[in-house]
Amino acid sequence: MARPSSQQRKGGARSPGKITRVASRCVRVATTVADSQDLFNRGEPTHDCNQPSLPSRSEKNAATIPKSWVKFIVGLFLLPVALILTETFFQAFTASVQGGLLDNTNFQCFAAGMILLGVLFFSIPRAILMWPYVFGHEVTHALWVKLFGGKVADHFHVSLDGGHVLTDRVNTWIALAPYFFPLYSLLVVSLYGAASLAADLSAYRWVLFLLLGFTMAFHLVFTCLLIAKGQPDLHYGGTFFSLTVIYLINLIIITGLLLVTGKEISLTSLGRDFVENTRSFVRFSKELASLLGILLTFITDSIGDLWKGFSQGRS
Repeated sequence: MARPSSQQRKGGARSPGKITRVASRCVRVATTVADSQDLFNRGEPTHDCNQPSLPSRSEKNAATIPKSWVKFIVGLFLLPVALILTETFFQAFTASVQGGLLDNTNFQCFAAGMILLGVLFFSIPRAILMWPYVFGHEVTHALWVKLFGGKVADHFHVSLDGGHVLTDRVNTWIALAPYFFPLYSLLVVSLYGAASLAADLSAYRWVLFLLLGFTMAFHLVFTCLLIAKGQPDLHYGGTFFSLTVIYLINLIIITGLLLVTGKEISLTSLGRDFVENTRSFVRFSKELASLLGILLTFITDSIGDLWKGFSQGRS
């Protein structure tokens, strides 16, 4: 299986999914395929970091809140946003379908691209799809390293057996980027936009949406499959936080595509529905909190009465 990971070795021990802070860092982001016939048969990545320095005494003695706790709390706050946006998306999708979305040429081409990916996924050896996935995965890691001012080593390997890229840093966004950053879809849009500056491509707009559907399906299918099998990349920022961020960003991208293809919705209507759904969620939360408060009071009083009766019986 392809198992992209962002890890770091301290001394001679391996700690999958955990990055140890050291003064001199060398991170190997790797994708390994142990068996080309089975995407989910994977080997353990290795690391190429030499002579890491030990943390200073002040760093050892400093009382800090674990980042995993902070990110878990952030994930809890992001979860309602994801739920509200999910409801908003389905409302917009329903309105678009009722408004004739299925008859829209752009949407038809987009859907055809997704179906094409599905046909290829189930009809050809999956290892054939692994090479472009591994390549895109490692390039995405490298791009986000550059985005955060890092350096990428010349050692860049991609093959059907796996791949890896050496960088000097890693953070949550670098580790999770391949799961929410549809590289090939953005490449398609960029190439189409650049070509449109030189010629009128309005007659070939259907090709754009066909390729967008294909590449987005490629991105989403592999993202879901790999997450379902468990990925060390998710552990770096905490699994709950990572899954919430991945889901939320992908949903925003899909909502944006619906906004482009659907004629019955607009950014204004989406914003209005999102605000209304937020108000409904707040009202529901208040009612639920009140109900839980009443239930807790009832349970507490019942336990108190039972204990009082038990104490009186013993006396």
